[in-house]
This record gives sequence, C-alpha cells and structure tokens, in this order.
Amino acid sequence: MNIDLSEQVILVTGGSSGIGKGIAVHAAKCGATVAIVSRDEPDMRAVVDAIEADGGTASWAHADVTDSDAVKAAVEKTVQRHGHLDAVVANAGTNGTWAPIDEMTPDEWRKTIDVNLTGTYLTIHHSVAHLRKRGRGSIVIMSSINGTRTFSNEGASAYASSKAGQFALAQMLALELAPSKIRVNVICPGSIQSEIHDKTNRGNLEKIETPIEYPEGDIPLTGGEFGSPEQVANAAAFLMSDLSSHITGTPIWIDGGQSLIV
Repeated sequence: MNIDLSEQVILVTGGSSGIGKGIAVHAAKCGATVAIVSRDEPDMRAVVDAIEADGGTASWAHADVTDSDAVKAAVEKTVQRHGHLDAVVANAGTNGTWAPIDEMTPDEWRKTIDVNLTGTYLTIHHSVAHLRKRGRGSIVIMSSINGTRTFSNEGASAYASSKAGQFALAQMLALELAPSKIRVNVICPGSIQSEIHDKTNRGNLEKIETPIEYPEGDIPLTGGEFGSPEQVANAAAFLMSDLSSHITGTPIWIDGGQSLIV
C-alpha cells in the first residue's frame, strides 16, 4: 500500500541535510507540502529546489532550534504560507562533543542538550496549538539507539542523555496529547549515512575505551554497512500517515540489529 500524505503540511527541522533531507524529499514524493527549518539557508534552498523540480511543494524558514523566538517565527511563517500544520518531525540535532566526563566542559554539555533536547521541546511547544486546530496530528521525534538501547559509545554521555530525554519526552507527550488526537512517536536510528559523523568533536576517548570485538561487523543485517536516510524517511512517512492511525508512544529502532549487540 502506498503512503499518502497529500493535503498534509509537514514541518521538518534540520531538513537541509542527512536524515532530515531524506524525510523532506520522501514526504514530498508522498504528496505532502513540506516546510524545512534549518540554519543552513543555501542547503535549504537546494532541497526546496530539488523538491519543486520533482513536482512537489516545499518552502523553507531559517531558525536555530535553540532560539525560542526563531522557532516560533518559523512555525508561524509555515502556517501563514500554507494555511495549516498537520505533522512535525523534530529532527534537528548534533553529535556534539564526545569526551571523558571530567574533560567535557559545561558549555560542551549544554550545547548538546540545548540542540537535541531543548530544540525538540521548542519545536513541539510552538507547533502543538496549530496541530490542535486541525483536530489531529502527528509528531515524530528523531532520537537514537544511543541512550535508548546502546550505551557503549564512550564519551557520548551528553549525546546519549539528550537522546534518552527525547525518548522519554515522546512517551510523556503521547499520553498528554492523545485527547487532542495528536500522535507522538520516536525513531531511533543506528549508523546512518550522514554528514553529522564528520561534525563530531572527539577528545581523548582512548582513555575510556572498552575493547569490543564484533561478530562479522557491528551491523548484523548489512555486515557493517550503514543504513540510508531513505530507510528512516520511509518509517517517518508511515508514522505521519493514516496507516499508523492507532500508533502512539512507540519507538522504532532503525539500525539493522546494531543495538542488539553494541
């Protein structure tokens, strides 16, 4: 059965690259009008141009997800431009700094938590009223296997904590928003092809490394090959569609079995 997102307006934070870009492009192919929110204007423009060249409808709005006023303005700009809001993908995130806890600075800790967890809160906080006006809605939170199933990435304490927080937030809000017919689910990707890996700040991790020998690669389903943004996008589209109308508060791990062994 094909996923139908026609007549839906979907907002995707961090939609200018990686998983967010994959979700934005796929949602548009499913018929949705897509609004991308990011800090990277050239990349946003490129994604919007690609969607429109393929016959889809898209727009962009500049915002840092840690800035409440900017997020609010981006959400309101989306609603003014497209008339309503039906679904939100809280995807913007950072790997931040991975370091021993006694070497990680408070500013490094705070930056990761602010982007990943507070940014998710602000995105939802400013979107919920618009979803309620539609009488229903879907929120998809992009968490990770880290902090939900996997705890063996040494030095990723801030990142894992932020992702565990997103996981808990999704389940709390699934109950809180159920009377408003707003569903909240969480996707927990493993290793996915994305630029985010190159932006991770790593320091002195060899001091706290736990030696691990993986059986035939650390992603059993693929022999170690990373997943693709499109595979995550397929799940996100499903969670925003009527095919998942009775699903809320549910995590989906997209990792090829990676989190079962690491």
